[in-house]
Amino acid sequence: MRGEEKPQVCVIGLGYIGLPTAAIIARANCPVTGVDVTESVVETINRGEIHIEEVDLDGLVRGVVQRGMLKASTEIVPADVFVIAVPTPFEKDGHHTPDTSYVMSAAAEVAGVLKKGDTIILESTSPVGTTEAMRELISGLRPDLKLPGKTDETPDVAIAYCPERVLPGKILEELTHNDRSIGGITPRCARKALAFYKRFVRGTCVTTDARSAEMTKLVENAYRDVNIAFANELSMISDEMDLDVWEVIKLANRHPRVNILQPGPGVGGHCIAVDPYFIIHGAPEQSPLIRTGREVNDAKMHHVVEQATKLIEANPGAPVACLGLAFKANIDDFRESPARFVAAKIARQFGERVKIVEPYAAELPREFESTGAELVDIDFALENCGILIVLVDHDIFKVVPAEERQHAIVYDTRGIWPDAQMKPSKPGLRLAS
Repeated sequence: MRGEEKPQVCVIGLGYIGLPTAAIIARANCPVTGVDVTESVVETINRGEIHIEEVDLDGLVRGVVQRGMLKASTEIVPADVFVIAVPTPFEKDGHHTPDTSYVMSAAAEVAGVLKKGDTIILESTSPVGTTEAMRELISGLRPDLKLPGKTDETPDVAIAYCPERVLPGKILEELTHNDRSIGGITPRCARKALAFYKRFVRGTCVTTDARSAEMTKLVENAYRDVNIAFANELSMISDEMDLDVWEVIKLANRHPRVNILQPGPGVGGHCIAVDPYFIIHGAPEQSPLIRTGREVNDAKMHHVVEQATKLIEANPGAPVACLGLAFKANIDDFRESPARFVAAKIARQFGERVKIVEPYAAELPREFESTGAELVDIDFALENCGILIVLVDHDIFKVVPAEERQHAIVYDTRGIWPDAQMKPSKPGLRLAS
């Protein structure tokens, strides 16, 4: 990869991060092969279509596929740069133990086609030390190659860790413009990865070591989780003290050095709700604050279920609309979603009384099967439901005027309707006549 020669790129994992990343690299005129284990995903992308919801991604993918710059496959192919963007879930052991098996499986397949001069970049959010573990795996599989940090000679390949920092709904913009931490196994590795990212990243790229880059990604999301936990704990305290949490936060934030976040029904998504556990697992005795933040945010989901249950039971027979299933506004991503958790709990308890409004879903997730709950649109909910439980602040919910919901009792966990703040724990709530 010399001068202006465009590297051949192989992106492994075509999910919420991998596909936008592959498309942006292809837009920079680097030929990209995207790899995914799901045949339907591969077929969809090769038609120039997408399987996820993301602003402007459809047009970008269609364009780079038509130009022949992006193609999808179920098989890893030889390339100059390999970008690994596969999931890193938990082990099914009940202890939130990080599962890096997808990363290691991808690395093993890359090892089979690796050649001198190649660069391997891990983007998956990972526990500290994963990039080095990946290097050790490749070293065992390819003893013919000199790997960074394991030789005094010039290594044959470069290995680096470079996490994304993106907000769903703005992924393309933020992949391009946000700053990047690029952590190399060695400084030479970091420089090679930097040269690659500067082809399509306009933000500042800062080089560091791989372990620091891994920890930085985890710290960013743990910081946010702890701050959200303060807001969520404050909302539960306010319920107990019969206070309007939104008013309290608004007034407190007038202090020049206070910036309390907005509470919600919990914390969701595959980053903020997951990454803090990677730190806790790596240093359990030294992370009591981070652990407590996770516990508070998980407890908030159960608190919302309890409050909603009281409200529904106090109004027997009233149809109930749960507004939203996604983990954040205006996206179709339901991973680790507190709204999904709350709505499913309510549906299992109250059955056919429950209607679900989720404009980004074509059907209800499997946990709603046999509950009797029904997927409806917002107009149906407003016309037919006497209880509205706001779980996601989708724009389509925000614009509902007061007169269209004046007949209903509202439990607003997102604070999108300030004129309708009603606490379900307060006695005497009844349907308007």
